[in-house]
Amino acid sequence: MVKTQRSAAKRGGRNKRLAMRAAKPMLDPCPPGQIGGAYRPLSDADLHSIYNTAIRLLTDLGMGEVPENLATTLLAVGAQDNGKGRILFPRGLIEEAIDKAAKTFVLHGRDEKRSIEVGGQKVYFGTGGAAVQTLDMDNGLYRPSTLKDLHDFTRLQDTLANVSWFTRCCVATDVPDNFDLDVNTAYALLKNTTKPTATSFTMAEFIDPIVQMLDIAAGGEGEFAKRPFMKAHISPVISPMRYGEDAVDVVFGCIKHNIPISCITAAQAGATAPATMAGFLAQSLAETLASLVMVHSIQPGYPMVFSNWPLVIDLRTGAFSGGSGETALLNAASAQLSNWLGLPSGVASSMTDAKAIDAQYGAEKGITSLAAALAGGNLIYESSGMTASLLGASFEGFVLDDEMHSNTYRALRGIEVSEDNLGYDAICEAVLGEGHFLGGAHTLAAMERDYFYPSIANREEPRTWAENGACDAWDIAKERAREILDTHHPEYLNAEQDQKIRETFNILN
Repeated sequence: MVKTQRSAAKRGGRNKRLAMRAAKPMLDPCPPGQIGGAYRPLSDADLHSIYNTAIRLLTDLGMGEVPENLATTLLAVGAQDNGKGRILFPRGLIEEAIDKAAKTFVLHGRDEKRSIEVGGQKVYFGTGGAAVQTLDMDNGLYRPSTLKDLHDFTRLQDTLANVSWFTRCCVATDVPDNFDLDVNTAYALLKNTTKPTATSFTMAEFIDPIVQMLDIAAGGEGEFAKRPFMKAHISPVISPMRYGEDAVDVVFGCIKHNIPISCITAAQAGATAPATMAGFLAQSLAETLASLVMVHSIQPGYPMVFSNWPLVIDLRTGAFSGGSGETALLNAASAQLSNWLGLPSGVASSMTDAKAIDAQYGAEKGITSLAAALAGGNLIYESSGMTASLLGASFEGFVLDDEMHSNTYRALRGIEVSEDNLGYDAICEAVLGEGHFLGGAHTLAAMERDYFYPSIANREEPRTWAENGACDAWDIAKERAREILDTHHPEYLNAEQDQKIRETFNILN
């Protein structure tokens, strides 16, 4: 009788475990916004040395090719003209800009539940890039990116939990006119997602009309500026150590309309910045600080992501190398520097050089994105869907990377040590009882709370895997992407808004 009862109990426990495995998890054990900062590739002495060298570059060498409108605002807050075509920044001005900079701010989604707070120690993965090619799901080869691709990428990522904001990941190469391109890019974001979004403006004069479109989506004239749900990616500094006039004008235009900005420095080691990592970090930090001082001179405390993106080239060939160990190290160090200064950090990682979804793809993305997250990069750009050294974007890649980010967030979450989690009673019960922990209350409680269960990575034994079709991750991700694109057709613009936009702009899709 005892044996029968124990057997029934075992069967009941097994059935309960199987039911829990089959059920959709009630909790997300690894949501976005986990805390980073445990990885510190730079010592305190290193941080001070790099920072002080960056200050010297700005005080003694300064910035060249400063547009007249920016020179006026810089000189008004205490910058100095050295009479040789360069503007110098006194240390006090730089540190005032750091002190008064926005330390945290909200990136709004049109759906407020999807908004995120930037800054502090929270880590979020998102997108960036301007891929001119798309990895075709039908033939596995690259072709020019189109406006339809941009719409498809936007609605695909709308379903992915770990893409916390969406910057257009590809350029619609079939839209030759720059104004139409900027307009249709913004429209694709408005139509297909309510997450925080980001775009770029080719020219400053394009900002006013596009804000008119954003106002239509926000509910009326002036409404977008009250709660801006689209930020701008701008590269106002051209390495080494000079400003770009068109991009500076875009900064002025964005500040006028209360558009949050990500001021991106994208120097390349050995080309537009020193090949030594320490020298690279010093110059790149100086250049990103020059962007911060620029914003400070226009409007102190304006929301700006301190986007210091160290990029690496293969010094043998000159080819961009986004998936290298050096990229992982430099972007982690950049995040550490920005966080040390208390500034909202933006870095670029998960930029694989692989063309196919293969072992190189997985290794490079995993190493670079994990390093940036562990170092505490607040916003990790380029982290989803990008391939071929940023020249390409992949639908399957978006799906695969979303699962990768869950594992990264689980690593960041760490280990919670408590009296219950230490499991003294559970250990005693298992040792003196069944001899294992399967089906125990302690195990079942931890099953959803502490463990992430992938839907793409395969954990079957080889025979079962073969019987089920011997699919690899690329196959499964492709099927998942197709399913999403076939079924998810959001209409985040109502009919009246869409009609008004189409009556005002040349909408091509």
